[in-house]
Amino acid sequence: MQVKNDNPTVECPCCSARLIIDAKLGKVLRYEEPPQKRSDLSLDHAHDLLREQAKRREEIFKQSSADLKVQSDLLDRKFAEALEKSKTEPVTRPTRDIDLD
Repeated sequence: MQVKNDNPTVECPCCSARLIIDAKLGKVLRYEEPPQKRSDLSLDHAHDLLREQAKRREEIFKQSSADLKVQSDLLDRKFAEALEKSKTEPVTRPTRDIDLD
């Protein structure tokens, strides 16, 4: 923390922004943006990253598509089993509340 003209300057530990604070009022007088860090990424590297992300998205889509197909097959099998079970059970009339009186 630096003191200039009774207005302390505070540096944010998260983003390295500087805040100039009025000591008497306890309010922020000025906000100075943190210095921009230059990225070491080149366009070729960024292109490679985008290509990898696209490949990963495609793999996730294929996996979810395969999972849906398996789920569909499972539901078809359960339906067929329930249909077979319903054919072998006798049909009975359901008991209604009014029938119990």
